[in-house]
Amino acid sequence: MDYSAPLQYHYRPAKGWVNDPNGLVCFGGYYHVFYQHCPNHEIPGKEAMYWGHARTKDFLRWEELPVALAPAAPYDNCGCWSGTAIVKDDVLYLFYASLYVPEGETTPLQTVSVAYSTDGIHFEKYAGNPVIGHWPADGCPDFRDPAVCCVDGEYYCVMASGSEAAKQARLLLYKSTDLLHWEYSGILSSWENARFAECPSLVNAPDGRQLLAASVCTQEKHWFSLMYGRLADGKFHVEAAGEVDKGPDQYAGQVFADAFGRSLLISWVPGWPYAGYYAPKDIGCMSVPRQLTLGADGVVRGYPVKELQHLLKTEDPAVQRTADGFVIPRTGREPVVYSGELRELAILRDEYILEVFVNGGEEIYTVLL
Repeated sequence: MDYSAPLQYHYRPAKGWVNDPNGLVCFGGYYHVFYQHCPNHEIPGKEAMYWGHARTKDFLRWEELPVALAPAAPYDNCGCWSGTAIVKDDVLYLFYASLYVPEGETTPLQTVSVAYSTDGIHFEKYAGNPVIGHWPADGCPDFRDPAVCCVDGEYYCVMASGSEAAKQARLLLYKSTDLLHWEYSGILSSWENARFAECPSLVNAPDGRQLLAASVCTQEKHWFSLMYGRLADGKFHVEAAGEVDKGPDQYAGQVFADAFGRSLLISWVPGWPYAGYYAPKDIGCMSVPRQLTLGADGVVRGYPVKELQHLLKTEDPAVQRTADGFVIPRTGREPVVYSGELRELAILRDEYILEVFVNGGEEIYTVLL
C-alpha cells in the first residue's frame, strides 16, 4: 500500500497533523471545513492545537486556507480544541474549546471561547473570552467541544462532558440571546455506563425536528450516536436513533445543515495506528460528506452527497465478498467483517481510504487500509 499517494477526494492539509473536523458551515458561497491541526508536526503533542481551514464548492476540489485559530491568547495557550460554527447577521462565529492553565494551578482548564469573521478567512477572537469559564456541577473536567445552534429563534450551546460518580456520558445545555452570554440549563442527554461524550452536533433537520449527535466513550470503546427528535424544555426527546458509521476507522463525526437543507456528516479518518510504522507522515484525513436521512421505516441512513455519487462502484479488490457479507483486510490490524443481508453495496475508494455503504447507507464502514 502506497501511503504517500495523494488523496483525490478526501481532504487533508499539505503537511502536519489533522484530526477532528470542526466548524462545518456554509458561508460566502463555500462549504468551510475547519479541523484540529498541528501545522508544524506530523504527530500531536509536539505543539498546542490549532484550527486548520479549507473550503470547497463541490467537495471535489479543495482550497487549503491559512490557519484560522492559533493558541496565542492567555486563555487558549494550551490549545484551540474542537468546536462548531454558526452564522449570525452575515458574521461567521467559531466556538471552540479553549485550554489554559489557571494561575497557581497545574491542571489545564477547559473553557469555551469565540472568534468571528466577516470574510470567512480572517478571524478575530472575542475580547470577552472565555464566554463559558468553567464546567457546571453536572459535568466534569472533561468539558469540551461546544456545538452551537439556533432553534426556534433561541441560541443553544451543547457541551460534551460526563459524570464519574454517575458513570454517565453527558451532553450539557446552555442558552443565549446573543451568542456571547450563556446561561446553564441542565443535562440535555446522557448515556449509562460511559465515561464521557465528545464532539457533539446539534442541527435543525429538514422536517422541523433536530438532529443530535455525539461520540460516546466507555472504558473499552467508542461509538457514534445519532438521534432525531425535538429539543424542548431543556431536554432532547428522541424519536429515532442509529449508529450509522460503524468505522472502525472513524471518529469525531460532525453534522451540519447546508444551504440546500441537507444534513451532512463528515468524520475524521484517524491514522493513529500508522504513524511512524507504515508511513513517514500523518495519513489521517476527512471522510467524504454523507447526507443523513430518516426513512419512513425509522432507519437512519448515510450516503455520499450527490456531488460524489459518480465515484461509487459496486466492487473493489479490497472488499472480498463472502457467503454472508464481506471482509476488508487492514494493514497490521484485524480485518473488517460484515455478516448479514447484502441487498446493495456501494464503494468509494481513494488510494488507501475505503468507504463502504451497505444497503443504501443503513451501515457505513470507514476503513484505512
